[in-house]
Amino acid sequence: MQVSLAYGRGRMMINVPDDAVVITPQELPGLADEHAAFEAAVRSPIQATPLREQVAADARVAIVIADITRPSPSERLVPWIMQELAHVPRENFVIINGTGSHRANTQAELVQMLGAEVVETVRIVNHNAFDDGTLTHLGRTSYGGEIWVNNEYLQADVRIVTGFIEPHFFAGFSGGPKGIIPGVAGIKTIMHLHNAQMIGDERSTWARLEGNPVQGEIREAVAMAPPHFIVNVAVNSRREITAVWAGHYIAAHEVGCRFVAQHATCPVEAVFDVVVTTNSGYPLDQNLYQAVKGMSAAARIVKPGGAIIAAAECSDGLPSHGNYKDLLQMRESAQALLEMIEAPGFEMYDQWQAQSQALVQRKAQVYLHSSLDAETVRQAMLEPAPDIETTLAELVERYGPGARVAVLPEGPQTVPYVTEAVV
Repeated sequence: MQVSLAYGRGRMMINVPDDAVVITPQELPGLADEHAAFEAAVRSPIQATPLREQVAADARVAIVIADITRPSPSERLVPWIMQELAHVPRENFVIINGTGSHRANTQAELVQMLGAEVVETVRIVNHNAFDDGTLTHLGRTSYGGEIWVNNEYLQADVRIVTGFIEPHFFAGFSGGPKGIIPGVAGIKTIMHLHNAQMIGDERSTWARLEGNPVQGEIREAVAMAPPHFIVNVAVNSRREITAVWAGHYIAAHEVGCRFVAQHATCPVEAVFDVVVTTNSGYPLDQNLYQAVKGMSAAARIVKPGGAIIAAAECSDGLPSHGNYKDLLQMRESAQALLEMIEAPGFEMYDQWQAQSQALVQRKAQVYLHSSLDAETVRQAMLEPAPDIETTLAELVERYGPGARVAVLPEGPQTVPYVTEAVV
């Protein structure tokens, strides 16, 4: 049986056993008129005043967007927002690229994300979590996190956050308040939000909001300086908008999360020996750091001692910035890496992603098909899989007759779970 995997900017066809279980999200059609759906949402928002009525002509408006690692359709949402607020001069707007702790995006990437017309006519700021001079301390959460937030965001009269909703491997869902924390938060805030105890908590998981400590701290932190309005969407594999929610940053987000959960979670009856996964193609699979999400989705349904084959192009490397690469080379096994990260007092930037990867590897062996050279893959504690079909055939033979195989062609766009487990 042939299966098409999302990989880089295209697709990859592979042969898998005929009895393999292929798990895909419900591919919803794009809305017939995306702009009309946007207008309806912002003019009849959830638990909020219509957007246009909230914004005076002389207001300073900040629009927070997702960075290049997310497939959020900012090139449509931002112009639509500005059109809705046409009574506000363009010089009153600032677009804040919510990079979190990621690298700044290049001019070419900003044009890709927003379109040339917006980039040429509106002031755009790449958030810098590492520059304390651009941040303000707002307080401390009950979870213990010190909250630092971008000054451009705080100084705006009207704060709007955009984004798209999908299941997230430890925050439950993306979108909503997550666009602010960690999107425009300082590194001290991000480090606490992603500490070993928070990430290691079993409630910090896919598709869960209630009782999730990561989501809990995000909400508590954002409440110190909440956005006045959110515009969140769901998208399909072609980045077509399938639904729009606007209004209060918690209420509208929760409505969206319920919708996404219905279409992006999938029950299976039993675990699998081998799971083939992706990271949903570009931009989500542009580096190995991001590709951990696809591995984590697969880990939910692989048996202990099983194997995961991840297909992620990694055109941007591991990446080169941050400590993710260094962390993976500090210990020789996943268990030793976890013990180091979980040790009292340990703190290192990017530890959360290395911890998440190690948690997957503690359960299953992970193979990677990518554009990375074999030595780089091994240094990341993974096994190279230059040919997915060959690796899969070897694993099926290893696990013997009756070996169960699952495929996640769209990676974490589908969050599978074993039926007796809680999503």
